[in-house]
Amino acid sequence: MAKTTKTGKGKSTGAKSTARKPAASPAPGSSAPAIDIGIGNADRKKIADGLSHFLADAYTLYLKTHNFHWNVTGPMFNALHVMFETQYTEQWTALDDIAERIRALGFNAPGSYAEFIKLSSIPEEPGLSDIPDWKEMVRQLTVGNEAVCRTARKVLKTADDAGDDPTVDLLTQRLQTHEKYAWMLRSLLQ
Repeated sequence: MAKTTKTGKGKSTGAKSTARKPAASPAPGSSAPAIDIGIGNADRKKIADGLSHFLADAYTLYLKTHNFHWNVTGPMFNALHVMFETQYTEQWTALDDIAERIRALGFNAPGSYAEFIKLSSIPEEPGLSDIPDWKEMVRQLTVGNEAVCRTARKVLKTADDAGDDPTVDLLTQRLQTHEKYAWMLRSLLQ
């Protein structure tokens, strides 16, 4: 579809814009060999789709945790500021592993806010104008970690059924981490 776009200086370029969809690797017409890792194309796609949802949940939780780290106040400030930083730092590193697993399966990983919003089961925090108190932050992060666990379990079953041991291993490790985070956060509210 043809679309006139504006440059940064407001001038029209007349460039064509094409809708971008997640694509498999290698692209059609590529000289790279087809992917043959012992998992069929349909299973790889199903796993990659599930991992895309998992990545979106994990990214949304990361962003929410980082937001709460910046904006927490009250009598629990110091403890939560440090706890949230520990969690978001670990989560940030894990995001790369998830995206790279999607790529290893031969598919593009989602990487924009728009994609993450469509794929995530975790609601985005409204932000600056409506920051919850520390108890609500802890409650939301508990629920968010549990949502990540539920998404991981769905993908884990799919990966296990397809014999995708690296994905099963990745998800098992992430489940252990997010279940621990949910427990630690919930403990603050009991």
